[in-house]
Parts: sequence; C-alpha cells; structure tokens
Amino acid sequence: MANIQDTFDPKPRKFIVWLFVVSSTIMFGGFTSYYLVFAASKGKGHGLVLPDAFIYSSLVIIASSITLMLASRALRKLNFSLQRRMLWITVVLAISFGFMQFNAWGSMVKTGATLVGNNAAISFIYIVSGMHLLHIIAGVALIISTLVGSYKNIPLVKSQFRMEIASIFWHFIDILWIYLYVFLLLNR
Repeated sequence: MANIQDTFDPKPRKFIVWLFVVSSTIMFGGFTSYYLVFAASKGKGHGLVLPDAFIYSSLVIIASSITLMLASRALRKLNFSLQRRMLWITVVLAISFGFMQFNAWGSMVKTGATLVGNNAAISFIYIVSGMHLLHIIAGVALIISTLVGSYKNIPLVKSQFRMEIASIFWHFIDILWIYLYVFLLLNR
C-alpha cells in the first residue's frame, strides 16, 4: 500500500489556486481600469469621503494575515495547538472584516450614496468591495478547511498543503483589499 506522501501531488492543485489568483487580479485590474476611463470621461471621481469602517477593516485584514502567518509558522514547528488558535483568530478577524464592509455600505447609504443611483462611480465602490467580499468568503472556506484538517488525523503533508493554499489565497485577498482601498482613496 502506497504512503500518502508518495501519492499526494500538490502541484496541480496549487497551480489551480495560482490560476485563480491571476484571473482575479485581471478581473480587479479590469474593474479599476474601467473606473479610471469612466472617471476621466466624466471629469470626476466618486466624490465621497470613504467610511471609517473601510480604514478599520483594512487594519483587521492586515491583522488576519499576520495571524495566518503565525499559524503557518506554528505548523512548521509542529505546534498544532498554536496553529489552531491562530486559525480561529484568523477566522474571527475575517468575519469581522465582512461585518465592517456591511457597516461601511450602511454608512454610505445613510449619506445618500446608494448602489443604484445616478453616480456610476459610487456604484463601483459597492461592486468592487462586494466582489472582494465574495473572495473573503472563499478565503474563509479555505481557512476553515485548514482548521478542520488540523483537528483530524490527516497526514502532515496534506495539512501543510491546506495551510499553504489558504495562505496563498488569503494573503492575496489582503493585498488586493489594500490596493482597492488605496485606489478608492486616490480616485475621489
């Protein structure tokens, strides 16, 4: 009977994750390019002071990347209890990020900046932050898969693979949010 380490090949699965990262980068690049062309043709940006919830959510997602990095480090040192604790904290921070995004949208609606209105530039904020939130949900699913795997008696190579995939994806959506937030700040 073959050992799991002999039969488990993470390369094709890792390639799929990288393909998703590249395609998401292209998609968000297209969104921001569209916005630049749209804003240039109208001679103005969205004109909003972005809600403070976007600042706080940025800090939360950065903290979540740090806790995920600590979880990866704990797994490399075979400290499974610390890995689980850091994964749980990452999940809580990720969910907090999502709630902060909804809070930011609520703040925007209270100021009259609605998704459907006469300003497509404002609608853009909802669209890109909403698409990013969908990526957050996918990232949370990967982190939860890693967390569940840490409680099961799965081979170390599979546990490390799950951790690596979750880390690649999560750090990508962290960097993506920072890019989007700075983009929105600079293009008011």
